[in-house]
Amino acid sequence: MKKRKLINWLCLTGIISLIFYILHDVVGTLNYPGYNWTRQAVSDLTATDSPVYGIAHSLSLVYGILSCLCSLLVCILVKKEEKKTLRLGVYLFTTMNFISAIGYSLFPLSSKGYDGSFQSFMHVYVITIAVVLLSIISLILISVGAFKSKKKLLGTLSIVALLLMFFGAVGSALPKSVFGIVERFSTYSAVVFTMVLGIYGFTLGDE
Repeated sequence: MKKRKLINWLCLTGIISLIFYILHDVVGTLNYPGYNWTRQAVSDLTATDSPVYGIAHSLSLVYGILSCLCSLLVCILVKKEEKKTLRLGVYLFTTMNFISAIGYSLFPLSSKGYDGSFQSFMHVYVITIAVVLLSIISLILISVGAFKSKKKLLGTLSIVALLLMFFGAVGSALPKSVFGIVERFSTYSAVVFTMVLGIYGFTLGDE
């Protein structure tokens, strides 16, 4: 008989966090006059001068809280995992989620992008670089640890998430007409993988 504690069930907040991220994207897009999701970044929706800043930021804020909660709970549950690489990967991915949620809320860009201000400097050169580096390192560690622990599905999904991030970065060189689509491959990869970690944390309740 499989038994799970409350902490395992709460890991499923990762699924809810994905729903709120999708909502902030969809609701923001539908209510932003002239917004073209195939050409514009999803971050334009929460820009300081965005006409849908209020609703988009609120939904994004809920996503951030839930994603941090989910990954933090997985950190607690993964302590019993014998492979240090997997544990360290989860810890770093959780750190990335916290930096992303707090950092981007404190230092949002305007729709014009980098303008040389302290706020935009923090957004681009501190928060973004930290998030990207932590995402890459954590996903590599999780994939290595997962395969060593014979958790092939988790390892495979972490590699897929990593490849999608790279595709989003490389795809930025593609025509502007598809920039929004390519950029979403990168942003959604981390969001969806948070849900994957939540489901993984839910399974750790098995006895």
